Amino acid sequence: MAVVSGRESFKSRLANLGLRVTSQRMAIFRAARQTHEHFTAEELLEHSRRIDHTVSRATVYRTLPILTESRVVREVDIGKSYKFYCPAHEEEPSQAQVICTDCDKIFEMDAPFLEWYGQSVAQKLGLSVEDQRLQVSASCERLKTEGCCENCVNHERSA
Repeated sequence: MAVVSGRESFKSRLANLGLRVTSQRMAIFRAARQTHEHFTAEELLEHSRRIDHTVSRATVYRTLPILTESRVVREVDIGKSYKFYCPAHEEEPSQAQVICTDCDKIFEMDAPFLEWYGQSVAQKLGLSVEDQRLQVSASCERLKTEGCCENCVNHERSA
């Protein structure tokens, strides 16, 4: 999704909800779009405050569902007590997520078969696909054997 259409989608969603377009909400939007890695709400708060120091935690938590509904970000649930988010891109092919259970790093992998498989299975059952995802949880063999892993460096998160 282009940034301009994402911005307009976000502003339109705010208007439909009777909410104002504020500098804080736009800072959150910009921070979410500028992020290239998966992020938590707390990490988004940190990034947003670099753009506008007046952004509050409550505004971030209230704005994330609007960003998700506007398809500006995707929510990624890996079974923790908190969610991850990443910028949504319309042109992205179907993606599978591989989640490191040692550090919670999320790897997005192209999975061109995923759309075909979902459509095939749903069609056989007389259903229409609304959403699909493939998540693989895996632990790092190198971390177990050598005590370190380049994938985990700088990606440890606190629960």
